[in-house]
Amino acid sequence: MAAKILVVDDEANIVNLVSAYLRKEGYEVYEAKDGPSGLKAARAYKPDLIILDIMLPGMDGLEVLQMLRRESDVYIILLTARGEEMDKVIGLSVGADDYVSKPFSPRELVARVKAALRRLRSGVSPSMGEVYAFQHVRIDCGSRQVWIDDDPLELTATEFDLLAALAAHHGRVLSREQLLEKVWGSNYYGEERVVDVHVGHIRQKLGGQFITTVWGVGYRFDDEVI
Repeated sequence: MAAKILVVDDEANIVNLVSAYLRKEGYEVYEAKDGPSGLKAARAYKPDLIILDIMLPGMDGLEVLQMLRRESDVYIILLTARGEEMDKVIGLSVGADDYVSKPFSPRELVARVKAALRRLRSGVSPSMGEVYAFQHVRIDCGSRQVWIDDDPLELTATEFDLLAALAAHHGRVLSREQLLEKVWGSNYYGEERVVDVHVGHIRQKLGGQFITTVWGVGYRFDDEVI
């Protein structure tokens, strides 16, 4: 079945252009022009991926993002104005998986979409049946569930994949470049900063434990293997 993609942007020329490129690749594309209709479309069509502009009438993209994250882990790519660094950071912090700055190349955006869908369909965890059991953290790659002691931990798809990648190499440092390749794929065109924001979000959910920053190098997962 063709993947379903929702494009939410109030600029008709962008929606038309992006939709045309996506349909050419064989995707089933839905469109929305404002925040409320984007939220309604996401709930109605249950897309595999959403391309979401931050600056939307009726309800801005960050608010739509926050509401969606309460009920779905759908992969979300934010469209942000070039240079609006704070929007990018806030967007990633409240649950976006990636971002693309305007103006952008439609081909680059399509490449990001294809890489994301390929990852979601094939899975990037070291082994889909693998279970990583540590003294305090348990990660089941088959069911994509995480527990801290006996308490379940809610993670987005990207957060889970990052944590699984780190846990698979526990005790070893993984660079941002290595994490980008393992989680976003070798064809990722974005910035390394996306790793930092997502790792920060995971670390908050873990209570500030288990992920160590190795300055100038990358990140390491630290917990005792059972």
